[in-house]
Amino acid sequence: MSNKKDYYSKLANTIIKNLSNKGMEGFWANTKEEALEKAMSFLSYEDKISWGDSQTLKEIGFFDAVKSGQYSYTDVEDLFDEELLEKRDETYSKIVTSDYYFLSANAITINGELVNIDGSGNRLAAMMYGPKHVVVVVGMNKVCSDVESAYKRIKLIACPQNTIRFNYKTPCSITGKCGDCVGINSICTYTVITRIGRFPGRIKVILVGEELGY
Repeated sequence: MSNKKDYYSKLANTIIKNLSNKGMEGFWANTKEEALEKAMSFLSYEDKISWGDSQTLKEIGFFDAVKSGQYSYTDVEDLFDEELLEKRDETYSKIVTSDYYFLSANAITINGELVNIDGSGNRLAAMMYGPKHVVVVVGMNKVCSDVESAYKRIKLIACPQNTIRFNYKTPCSITGKCGDCVGINSICTYTVITRIGRFPGRIKVILVGEELGY
C-alpha cells in the first residue's frame, strides 16, 4: 500500500467514526472497483433505483452496471429531456419514492458533514427527503477540514469544472474563478450542509481511496 493509500485509509476510518456519531453509515473502498461492488451490494432486483447527476458514479461504472442488469430504475436524464417535459412530475415522483437513491457529494468534512451546491435542486431534494435509502459515493480528493473549506473547494474546483462540462457560459467557466453570478446558467442555486442523518442508517457514505469526480 502506498503512503497516500495508507493515509486515505486512516483518514477514512476517522470520518466513518464521525459519520456514525451523526446517524450515518460509512464504508471504506480502496479502489473504484471495490466502491462499485459495495454500492451494488445494497441492491436487489426488486428495488426501485434512481440517482443524481454524478461524474463519480460514472467513473466507478455504476450507471453501466445498473443499466446492463435487471434492475428497475428511473433515469434522472428524463427530468431534463425537452421531449419529456409533460412527464417531468411523473418522473420525479418515481425518483423520490425510490428504495435507493445514489449520488456523490461535492465535499465531505473530516467531521462527517456532507456539503453540496446544486443548480436545479432535484439531486439535493431527493437526498434530503423521499427515497428510503441514500448512498453517497465520495472520492477522498473531496475531503476537507471543515465546512468553510468545503464550500471554498466547491466554488474553486467543482463548480467551474461542472459549468465547463455542461457548456454553460458563466464567469467560472471562462476564467476558472467564481464570479458569484446570478444568471440563468448559474449552477449555484442551493447550498446544503448535511450535518446529521435524521433517520439513522438512511444515508450511507462510501469513501473511495481514489480521486473521483470534481
